[in-house]
Amino acid sequence: MPTIDLNCDCGEGFGAWQLGDDAALLRHVSSANIACGAHAGDPEIMRRTLRLCRELGVAAGAHPGYPDLHGFGRRALPMSPAEVENSVLAQLGALAALARAEGVALRHVKPHGALYNVAAVTPAIAEAIARAVATFSRELLLVGLAGSQLVAAGEAAGLRVAREAFADRGYAADGTLLPRGTPGALIVEPTENLAQALRIVMEGHVLGPGGERVPVAADTLCVHSDTPGAAARAEALRRGLEAAGVVIQF
Repeated sequence: MPTIDLNCDCGEGFGAWQLGDDAALLRHVSSANIACGAHAGDPEIMRRTLRLCRELGVAAGAHPGYPDLHGFGRRALPMSPAEVENSVLAQLGALAALARAEGVALRHVKPHGALYNVAAVTPAIAEAIARAVATFSRELLLVGLAGSQLVAAGEAAGLRVAREAFADRGYAADGTLLPRGTPGALIVEPTENLAQALRIVMEGHVLGPGGERVPVAADTLCVHSDTPGAAARAEALRRGLEAAGVVIQF
């Protein structure tokens, strides 16, 4: 039977500001990418999210981003590869300390937002992230956009990699994600999320802006937490995938 990991970005509040319902969302995924304090997250939220992952049996991973709280990590900062490497290392260390306190083993690393998108097409930044992960622990799985420079850099660094695709994002004809704010960039209708997920898992493609088939080979599917109704969409997505005979596992 086909298998796929279902992941979500989470722990993305800060202080009194909360984003999404992690407790509800995490019940429907097999892995979680936890903000590490740069684009979002603080020690209390990070530890609480790690605890939820432990209680629910969800694989916990790090979700490092550009140090940009005001922009939620969705603005590309003019950081050198060395600065990116050090920032990612620091974020991994922060989450790992809290994970150790909770008795949780970190399993993977997935960059966030603009850092993820820049690394997808910029070899020097992709290599910096891969170096940071390899320096921290070669046991960690590196998650990157399917077909991207980040996946290639992870493989070149000798890391295990997971190719990621998205059930709730639109794709350009070249296999990159449509920029947020453009028509079709976000897919929020549950039936459309499921249809795209099934095309990815069963047929190895998504539909581009003109209806063309865009090849996508994926090991993990992402559901974002920062759109309304994320938990309900994740529940419907998992139920639909399992009904089609897909096994959800990290």
